[in-house]
Amino acid sequence: MYLLVLVYIIYHVHSAPQQTNYQGSQYRYEATPIPILRSEVDTDFSDGYSFSFETGNEITREEVSEWKTGGRDQESATVVRGFYSYRDPEGNPVAVSYKADENGFVAEGTHLPTPHPLPAAIVASLARNAADEARLSEEERALINTGKYVVY
Repeated sequence: MYLLVLVYIIYHVHSAPQQTNYQGSQYRYEATPIPILRSEVDTDFSDGYSFSFETGNEITREEVSEWKTGGRDQESATVVRGFYSYRDPEGNPVAVSYKADENGFVAEGTHLPTPHPLPAAIVASLARNAADEARLSEEERALINTGKYVVY
């Protein structure tokens, strides 16, 4: 009996009329192409690289890399300097300049947060700590660098 009911249900589900008014996506998003006003690329990798471009919606980007030799280990390193600008959703101009080297990525811009200056008491404390460490012998300095507390 259950088999008969199951066959009956399957038959009627498959014989139901198909939906014929399917129109696909009702929402169409058409983006206006943004023109590239300027584009320059230099891929001479022996000295580094450089590129820049400017678009019709006020986006600008420039980047230059160069090989830097010397430093602590006398090895070569790459230094990248760049700049980009655009308008935020409110229409305000945003400009960022940056430098990336062995010390990391450092960005500067008026819209980026900056740390508060250190209080004078902290600066004085750091100077006193440095002076105290300068008076230590090599053995005492090595013992402190192990992370153990040392009382003198």
